[in-house]
Amino acid sequence: MLVNRKLILAHFWLAFAVFGIALTLGAWQMFIRSPIGTWLSNPELYYRSLTAHGTVMGYVFPTLVAIGFGYAISESALEQRLVGVRWAWAGFWLIVAGSTMAVIPIALGRASVLYTFYPPLIGNVFYYLGVVLVVVGSWIWVALMSINLRAWRKAHPGAPVPLAMFANVAGSYLWAWTAVGAALELLLQIIPVAAGLKTTIDAGLARVFFSWTLHAIVYFWLMPTYIAYYTIVPRAIGGRVYSDTMARISFILFLVVAMPIGMHHTFADPQVGAGFKFIHSAFTALVTLPTLLTVFTICASVEIAARLRGGRGLFGWIRALPWDNPMMLALAFSFVMLGFGGAGGLINMSYQLDASIHNTQWITGHFHLIFGGAIVIMYFAIAYDLWPHLTGRELIDLRLIRTQLWLWFVGMMITTFPWHWVGILGMPRRMAYFDFGDPGIAPQALSVTLSAIGGFILLASGILFLVILARGMRAPQTDAGPYRFALAVHQPATVPVALNTHALWVGLMIALTLTNYGYPILTLALNEGTSVPAVYVGAQ
Repeated sequence: MLVNRKLILAHFWLAFAVFGIALTLGAWQMFIRSPIGTWLSNPELYYRSLTAHGTVMGYVFPTLVAIGFGYAISESALEQRLVGVRWAWAGFWLIVAGSTMAVIPIALGRASVLYTFYPPLIGNVFYYLGVVLVVVGSWIWVALMSINLRAWRKAHPGAPVPLAMFANVAGSYLWAWTAVGAALELLLQIIPVAAGLKTTIDAGLARVFFSWTLHAIVYFWLMPTYIAYYTIVPRAIGGRVYSDTMARISFILFLVVAMPIGMHHTFADPQVGAGFKFIHSAFTALVTLPTLLTVFTICASVEIAARLRGGRGLFGWIRALPWDNPMMLALAFSFVMLGFGGAGGLINMSYQLDASIHNTQWITGHFHLIFGGAIVIMYFAIAYDLWPHLTGRELIDLRLIRTQLWLWFVGMMITTFPWHWVGILGMPRRMAYFDFGDPGIAPQALSVTLSAIGGFILLASGILFLVILARGMRAPQTDAGPYRFALAVHQPATVPVALNTHALWVGLMIALTLTNYGYPILTLALNEGTSVPAVYVGAQ
């Protein structure tokens, strides 16, 4: 049952509207940095654009998708009306207000600090307050997911929590704890300086606080994608989930090991000791476990669907898969990009190998391939799957949907592979422009041009996606029926307490985070004479 369709649609439409704006900015950035673009003579315009692009794509867009999808999961999987609808709308409007408050200083050139904030650079205080409002709005969703699950448990004592809701609540808890790092950096370090209460800042401590959020936020972005892998794809292609238990374990592993790993982003930072860098690197390697578990389980689930369709032989069943089904296509593309992006991540987590690609275009290629590629293409799939149930209208042009997915996949590969290559060659990221007349970097011009072309293919795909959804609002009416999630091959009648509740795993998540971050943060906080003068963006 989807009762609060307007609430869910509001989150999705705002998410995809700001996504379209950020995508346009991204394509423009690649164009002006390439040999085919003419520089506008003011690098600061580039950094305004980059800050807006990163802030929207990092904080606003995936948060709105996760929240909207989360409300849909709560009502459909639990088969009960959403508890706290007024609070849900309040959270939505807080995100709207916060996004607006943050974007205005960026547009005025007063907050070109990128989405990672980069102290001692300090932007306008309203930019940071806007980000805080977005986070507070999202925490309302976290609370509501917990409240709705508790209400369902009271009505169904001892019953297995539906897999989609179990994963959804795990994702909300992960986000609540993930955001604490950036919140501490903003409230204790940055906002007092931006508000004029201080003139110096401990940039090293601030970076450690942000590393708390910096990598774990990726797994928050990933949660809706993994929920779609497990609970939408098998149903959409006529199959079943290979194992409900393995699915729950994968989400539990993400909850536990995704948090205490962020310091591998500070390998080049002298204020963090080598011992803790090693510990975080080791924990980063553990994140491959839920990913590999998911790849195995979903491949097995897909094989089940193919064999139910008559597929035979060791590999012959692959031909029996419904490749004309957009959900199957999106899954295949997502897995390919996840594979390449994950392999790049193994390089990033290695202390020795990271030294070769740190702060190069390799890093840009890696996280765009994971987020913009593997994650966002499944956001498209989620929207396509939900749209008839939210609007009561059918998305009838499957060929157009397949074209949009192909364009996104091809565009992302063309964009990110050259970035990886020039990163190996040493091209730095975050540069507003390059002088390709210099013989030292002239050979990289072709790769950068290819990335710009890929960016425009992505823009075309994004526009087509919005067109498809808009046309879907005027399509013929249909009775899509209740929104359902995939069932397991052996649907459990009972589930062990450890796999049906979150308290133990949330406690372990918090304990590991405090263990891996507590000593470095405390040591840095007690050090004296480590603060440096703030550099105010836009100051004359």
